[in-house]
Amino acid sequence: MPQTRIFLAGHKGMVGSAILRLIQKDPDNLILTRSKSELDLTSQSAVADFMQAEKPDLVYLAAARVGGIMANNTYPADFIYQNMMIEANVIHSAFQSGVRKLMFLGSSCIYPKMAEQPMREEALLTGLLESTNEPYAIAKIAGIKLCESYNRQYGTDFRSIMPTNLYGPGDNYHGQNSHVIPAMLRRFHEAKVSGQSSVTIWGTGTPRREFLFVDDMARATVFLMNLPVDKFRSVNTPPAVHINAGTGTDVTIMELAQEIARATGFTGTIVCDPSKPDGTPRKLMDSSRINTLGWKPAVSLREGLELTYADFLSNLSHYTR
Repeated sequence: MPQTRIFLAGHKGMVGSAILRLIQKDPDNLILTRSKSELDLTSQSAVADFMQAEKPDLVYLAAARVGGIMANNTYPADFIYQNMMIEANVIHSAFQSGVRKLMFLGSSCIYPKMAEQPMREEALLTGLLESTNEPYAIAKIAGIKLCESYNRQYGTDFRSIMPTNLYGPGDNYHGQNSHVIPAMLRRFHEAKVSGQSSVTIWGTGTPRREFLFVDDMARATVFLMNLPVDKFRSVNTPPAVHINAGTGTDVTIMELAQEIARATGFTGTIVCDPSKPDGTPRKLMDSSRINTLGWKPAVSLREGLELTYADFLSNLSHYTR
């Protein structure tokens, strides 16, 4: 029996590398990957040529321009342009080259800032987005609508998974452009090493956030990809293609900081800076659909932070460059 040809776009990122670790375990998978220097996903012609030459059966679209609040505020044009180009090129070329299934990875920021909590899939496009990452969110919404539109017009089987906030091995620990967990983890580690008495975190510490370990996200993504189309649609009436993936629980930013302090061994004081933005007041996903289908997360926040910090320490010279 021939191997399943799988194109994993974004295999070097945190999510992509977790998916790669998982799908590599199946000897029936022939995995196709390309680095940015080998394949520019923002180039329509380059993507089209690659897809026609390689003819993948399945595509995981995990490639994206990502970052935290500061990065989104600083580079809004980059975030909307690069993400929309990547999505449009890969999804269109997947259709043209006869890809059997495609899984697009989205983000919980697609939901309105004041969406009812926990956020259900039906909340999409029912209100205003959080302004700090609106360009990125609009790009991700466009990716969902691309999948829906190709399914409607051409009968493709393109799907989408909406993860909550992710963290884990391979994250970006940049001092300015990283997400909340890697940013805090690096700051608390450096405070411990330098003997600082306190660490300051952005905002009031009161917003609530949900966090999913990246290996759990990889399992959810592959799980949804492998579902028969009838079962996938049993919880998602067409044309809708997106399904949430989260833990079902959230913590305040202060509680998160306390857990990170515990994981890193920092014993000083945690101080809030209310002059910095809080972002969305609460972001909790309703993951009942994927739970009904048979997936649940396996890694707790405490265990996940310990695993992430161990990875950070083992790659310290790389992560802190």
